[in-house]
Amino acid sequence: MADGLAEFSDNEYDLVLIDCPPNFNIVTKTAIIASGNLLVPARPDYLSTLGIEYLIHSVKALVKDFNDFAELGQGEKVDSIQPKLLGVVFTMIQEYGGGPMAAQRAFMGQHQTAGLTVFEAYIKRNDTLFADAPQYGVPVVLNRYTSGSHQSVVDGLEEVATEFGRSMKWWK
Repeated sequence: MADGLAEFSDNEYDLVLIDCPPNFNIVTKTAIIASGNLLVPARPDYLSTLGIEYLIHSVKALVKDFNDFAELGQGEKVDSIQPKLLGVVFTMIQEYGGGPMAAQRAFMGQHQTAGLTVFEAYIKRNDTLFADAPQYGVPVVLNRYTSGSHQSVVDGLEEVATEFGRSMKWWK
């Protein structure tokens, strides 16, 4: 995967996002090995936030195992990897009073105190907007809704993109 992505990196794309399933299978491992940076999306609930710690531990073990293999120098030369964890972005946030609900804020705060970078921006939950997007093949941000809730979701996605860009040192 890394070799395939390298063909595009210099000419056509500034960034390639790889969306992986929420488990640590061969697809996710391959994507991690091919990536320079990792962003972990998570719901702010008990089971999902438990998975963050597991994922970080698993990524560290994968990187160590891969780099140990790369150092053996057998067969085709393989470069070592050191993907940078940019942080956690919380998704499916239900707002109340202009911010995440109290129950969700508690889970979001746990990881800030655990030493993980947690994006201040988050992806809001709006079942109506997100449910229709795949059916029509149009991203939520490009739909021509005129409701305040649509604009709120778009604004939130733009905040996530801006914070992501800052974490990548693209813009200030």
